[in-house]
Amino acid sequence: MQKKRRFWNMYVTTTVSITLVLFLVGLVAMVTLSAHRMIEQVKTNVTLTVVLTSDADSAQVARCGAVLQAAPYSHACRYISSQEALEEHIRSLGDDPSHFLGYNPLSASYEVSLSAAYANPDSIAVVEQQLSNLPYVKQVMYQKDLVDLLAHNVSQVTIVLLGLAVMLLLIAYVLIINTIRLHVYSRRFLINTMRLVGATPWVIKRPFVARSMRMGCWSALLAFGLLAALFYYVQYSMNIVLMPLTWQNVALVAAVVLLTGELLTLVGALIAVNRYIRMDAEKMYTI
Repeated sequence: MQKKRRFWNMYVTTTVSITLVLFLVGLVAMVTLSAHRMIEQVKTNVTLTVVLTSDADSAQVARCGAVLQAAPYSHACRYISSQEALEEHIRSLGDDPSHFLGYNPLSASYEVSLSAAYANPDSIAVVEQQLSNLPYVKQVMYQKDLVDLLAHNVSQVTIVLLGLAVMLLLIAYVLIINTIRLHVYSRRFLINTMRLVGATPWVIKRPFVARSMRMGCWSALLAFGLLAALFYYVQYSMNIVLMPLTWQNVALVAAVVLLTGELLTLVGALIAVNRYIRMDAEKMYTI
């Protein structure tokens, strides 16, 4: 009875340890999705101003708008007439150039918000070249310094998140492998007995692998439950968005947690059992 209780205590301890590691893995996945969403939102704020020629007629203006609306790089498109441009200029700078020039010097234009996939220096340069070749386009303007800074910052954030994910996976690998190894260590004499009666390596490994993967599955479910509780508390009590609440993101986090738990427990069980299968019986008493 005491031996059985000790086994269950170790089973529970191992499951809890794996759960905490998978919780951290899932938390990093949620933070990564949130950072990706923020980056996408920032990228869609990058705009191109397509200035039309002063002699462009209504048909050419409409044709330009249709081209911009249908373009894959266009997230949103807004037409600004020359009169609207003049009014915005007066509101921003406080002076009216039409008073001393005698005419409105500002041209009509389209303000194009770029899709996130095109909000990088190389893609914008290609888009700028394509638009500049249109006969009714006078000039294409955008904040090049801002785009370059955004691209640099996005690459830095991506490197940091990737490094954090790799580091956490390595830590998770070491912790889960050692936890499974301790669990198998308590059953090392059973492995030796099975080996002595002629059991094949796979017959010896199978129950340990199955038990470890069950622990990985239960740990993943518990970790996902903790993540759901944390998400609910942070988003609805503290008004902090950890990640966009869509079924794709929920499924992705669940898949990351489950696959990490199953894969690492599988590898940990195989490594630990292989060690004792190859070990001499005498050495089992000395380790």
